[in-house]
Amino acid sequence: MKQLMAIIIFTFSVAIGKGKSIIKKNTARIDTTEVVTIGGIKQFIKLQGADQARPLLLFLHGGPGTSLIPVADTFTDKLREKFVVVQWDQREVGETLKLNSSPEKLSLALVQKDTHELIRYLLKKFNQKKLFLASHSFGSMLGFNIADKHPELLHAYIPISGIIDQRKSEKLTIEMLINWAGETKNESAIRELTLVKLPFDDQDDLFYAQKWLFIHNGVDFAKKEDFKAKYYNWLATWFPMWKTAVANNLFKTLPALKCPVYFIEGNGDQQKSHYLVEDYYKFLKAPKKGLFWFEESGHTVFNTEPEKLQQVIIEKILPATLQ
Repeated sequence: MKQLMAIIIFTFSVAIGKGKSIIKKNTARIDTTEVVTIGGIKQFIKLQGADQARPLLLFLHGGPGTSLIPVADTFTDKLREKFVVVQWDQREVGETLKLNSSPEKLSLALVQKDTHELIRYLLKKFNQKKLFLASHSFGSMLGFNIADKHPELLHAYIPISGIIDQRKSEKLTIEMLINWAGETKNESAIRELTLVKLPFDDQDDLFYAQKWLFIHNGVDFAKKEDFKAKYYNWLATWFPMWKTAVANNLFKTLPALKCPVYFIEGNGDQQKSHYLVEDYYKFLKAPKKGLFWFEESGHTVFNTEPEKLQQVIIEKILPATLQ
């Protein structure tokens, strides 16, 4: 599994038309983009669905800083028949960044506040009381916050590759990489991995851990000459917020939820860190809960098993929560 790709996935956003609704008259179908004021700035959302009366499904992208909009059509084609699917570029990301920079210093609390405000906006716009909330990776830092503080707004929360205890995950991942480097006699990996300190206190720690995890997982761009420059460019924006946010441990801070929760996790590479999700699933108290393993996937299950992802949400989660 591409563990820790949550932290940074280099995806370049594509141009998307803004603001102009293309909803056809006399039909309930919706396929449009909007620029809405959230958190005092302009923020970009994309809304798609066969029927505006269907339940809302909001995706929270990860990274931090990685828009899902450029790839969303590949894993939402069937979801759009059952939901109004909403994609959102958070502040300092993708189309929202093109509109304006954040006037406030980035913090987890700030983006969590944006998330709550956006959910309120969507529920009012579509005259609904609740929505389905899905998150990928770092997006779970926003999703679990909403599920904890505002469970009344959610039919269900769906964390995909959620972050549960990042500090323990880091330790398990570094141990795995060091063993791999030794077994393969990769001197460069051994040399650089020995420089990594736990927990990841500075940018170099995260960079070397990510570099060799990507290479271990067969991600070719980590071998390119410009990889380091691009990675440090990301670090300049996101590392301070990331470092503070990942210190959280849900086993200690969130033992129970008051809304249904359904975990989706890839375990194709059988890394030990994946099973933190299973441990937390068993530990967590919730009115309804489920765990779905994706055996052919790593961190980005929406890329590797998009059909199964949609099938699970439509055939398992939707009827279990709305019946």
